[in-house]
Amino acid sequence: MILNISLMTVYCLDQDATRDFYVKHLGFEPRVDARMGRLRWVTIVHPNQPKLEVTLMTPGPPLSPEAAAFIRGQLESGQMGGFGLRVDDCHRTYAELSAAGVEFLQEPSDRPYGVEAVMRDNTGNWLVLVENA
Repeated sequence: MILNISLMTVYCLDQDATRDFYVKHLGFEPRVDARMGRLRWVTIVHPNQPKLEVTLMTPGPPLSPEAAAFIRGQLESGQMGGFGLRVDDCHRTYAELSAAGVEFLQEPSDRPYGVEAVMRDNTGNWLVLVENA
């Protein structure tokens, strides 16, 4: 029986810089940083959801060279989607992160499900901040 989602992947161009962005700006904590042959396994967790690890992966094996190149291009052009982050006050979080230099693609906007803002992480993934209605 499947119990929950325990691991998800966010592609990045620099694992150290992306880990530092999520830790410094978004409140995540580093979890694992290990070598497995040529692969470096780097994960972060949010303290409010420690059983869900986010793997920060650079595009490469086991992806084909063509797939890895495509993902790198998507990251470099800011076209990769990331994930949604629930916030208690979207306007306040937007103001705090903007003041810290985080790039936003969309200011907080009313939606049928709440208030939403769209930002980018340091590598081009877009993330959605959502304050539920």
